[in-house]
Amino acid sequence: MFSGIVEEAVPVVKLEKELGNLHITMNCSFTGELKIDQSIAHNGVCLTVVKIEDDCYTVTAIKETLDKSNLGSLNVGDRVNLERSTRLDARMDGHIVQGHVDQTAICTDVTEADGSWYFTFEYEPAQEDYITVEKGSVSVNGVSLTVVNSKDKSFQVAIIPFTHEVTNFHQIKPGTVVNLEFDIIGKYVARYMKGLKLG
Repeated sequence: MFSGIVEEAVPVVKLEKELGNLHITMNCSFTGELKIDQSIAHNGVCLTVVKIEDDCYTVTAIKETLDKSNLGSLNVGDRVNLERSTRLDARMDGHIVQGHVDQTAICTDVTEADGSWYFTFEYEPAQEDYITVEKGSVSVNGVSLTVVNSKDKSFQVAIIPFTHEVTNFHQIKPGTVVNLEFDIIGKYVARYMKGLKLG
């Protein structure tokens, strides 16, 4: 489990395809603290550390993950948001993020707002319980954010300078594909309400 509080955004060092899998090698400040089998969120996707060598580590994304996320379009040098799994003795500063990306969305607009930014994202819901609600939570590329201007197939988020600098939001522009994980509580409520209607 994660909280959507990105630790750092670091560049991809190496990409290696093997059949339907993609091995992704990263270099980050906490590589020396990692262990094999440890879970790390990459742009919101939970992946397992399979190799550690010097100051780099490698994770593997399978076809299912590549089909539902933006990891398959990564290039060497692209910055990826990283977050290690949440410690039980730590404060929950974001919201509950599982690291199971639901689908992708496309950035359609970036508007500067006197020192901050509004990012607009559009998506075609893969399931009817993939929704946002005004002032609710959503994970975009693994970043826990508050929804504004929620609509059926789009929403906005406001980004402060710190988040813009520390995460890969400074690379997002109109046309950029991002990963979405909708709020798990909202998904359960939506599924429950659908069951009541069917009953």
